[in-house]
Amino acid sequence: MRFVRFFLKIVVVLALAIFILRLIYPLPSLQSGEVSAAIPVSKETNLGRTFLPLMDENEGKTGVIPLADGRDALVSRIMLARAAQQTIDIQYYIWQTDTTGWILLDELRIAAERGVRVRMLLDDNGIPGLDNVLADLAKMDNVEIRLFNPFTFRQPKLLSYVFDPFRLNRRMHNKSMTVDGVATIIGGRNIGDIYFAYGEGTAYFDYDILAVGPGAADVSQDFDRYWTSESSYNALDILAPPDGGLDELLSAVTQAMQNSRASEYAKVLNSAPVISRLLAGEDLFEWTVVKLISDDPAKGLGKADERGLLLGRLTEMMGQPERSLDIVSAYLIPGAVGTALFEDYLENNIEIRLVTNSLEATDVPIVHSAWMGYRDELVRAGAEVLELRSRPRITRTSLLSQVLTGSQSSLHAKTFAVDGERIFIGSFNFDPRSATLNTEMGFLVESPQIARTLSETLDQTEVFYRVSEDRDGKMQWTETIYDSRKMWTEEPNTSRTQRIIVKIMSYLPFEWVL
Repeated sequence: MRFVRFFLKIVVVLALAIFILRLIYPLPSLQSGEVSAAIPVSKETNLGRTFLPLMDENEGKTGVIPLADGRDALVSRIMLARAAQQTIDIQYYIWQTDTTGWILLDELRIAAERGVRVRMLLDDNGIPGLDNVLADLAKMDNVEIRLFNPFTFRQPKLLSYVFDPFRLNRRMHNKSMTVDGVATIIGGRNIGDIYFAYGEGTAYFDYDILAVGPGAADVSQDFDRYWTSESSYNALDILAPPDGGLDELLSAVTQAMQNSRASEYAKVLNSAPVISRLLAGEDLFEWTVVKLISDDPAKGLGKADERGLLLGRLTEMMGQPERSLDIVSAYLIPGAVGTALFEDYLENNIEIRLVTNSLEATDVPIVHSAWMGYRDELVRAGAEVLELRSRPRITRTSLLSQVLTGSQSSLHAKTFAVDGERIFIGSFNFDPRSATLNTEMGFLVESPQIARTLSETLDQTEVFYRVSEDRDGKMQWTETIYDSRKMWTEEPNTSRTQRIIVKIMSYLPFEWVL
């Protein structure tokens, strides 16, 4: 009885503490009054004059170019920012304070100074170390910054979880950059060196797509939905008053440009043939049907109707596979429902290929712990399962090898191809967090060419471990090195300690938030 009374006292104290913290660190009022909105494509801009004639020739279709190489993805963003004359709308989950992060942030500052309206919608969980800089940027003319589901207690941010966990567990995972309403880049990349495959350490294999036409217009309208949602707050109402933030930015950019990596970026920028040819008016696009699929931003507060969630709409719009399904996902946790769906496809002679990180390559081991059980079940059901090697030995040139050569590698892409005819490229991981907690977006593209390119990339045996079942029913990993093969009976290139820890984590009841 004494223990029960003690426990109740603890509960009351915690509840009172949470109540007090909510009073001390409340959310500000949402902005009222006139709100900025997307500006339609205009011939008054260089991009409009360049791409509108092509759009007229391909009425109703969107021009697309996939960006698998990290350098192309970086250069495309920089050159579009420099070409902007009216608007830049930016929406990202993570913005890192490294070479590419500082360079791209400074490109936005420069654009605003020449009169371009810059709107940045950033998830507050992914901008550590940027408070002072963003606060000063937000005070500039032509710059508006909003934070999605912000933390009201700034230092340390994680303390906010104590008194507002349900809201803060929901994040905006969307990634897009739209310029002058005519050109957009969306996909799996956040902003940072690791996403653009540069520098030492791990480099992510990721995937974006550059689009002009109706698809870009749809992204502009979708951006407005998030910009005006109940989760988006004016950064100046959240962040402390700046203290030399722009000076901090300029100092960081100067230092970044002196980095040896910056010269590498400059070389690519000066020799960017594709984006330069596009801006010169050359039509290098594939013109096709593109559909934007995006979560209702109300998902950020747990208020979205199921009909407004990406997963259900994506499944419906992609349609029933007839021959094959390729899924590439950095954090693959299909769950019982997804596993049953894949097994049903396999029983109907539909080829299933699932690609994710190996334990040695993953940056989130607890996700691998949840994946293992489903992996084993799906391998036994007949699915082809590939796990990315951390340091693949590449012998052939391809989009993927260009990204991975010379670095420790980790998969970050999120893309699905059906029947080699249509492909989804976006931010959605095939896991519970993407399905129910985070907001996501992406393009469904009718393109046998792009879908086939993905398939050919996945055919490279040097890049992946192929997981299969041995005669005793245990999992085995096949590693192809040049023309020889090596078999592993444990998770390759991992220690016994790593495997034990991941096995223990697999018993924890955390799958729903992974």
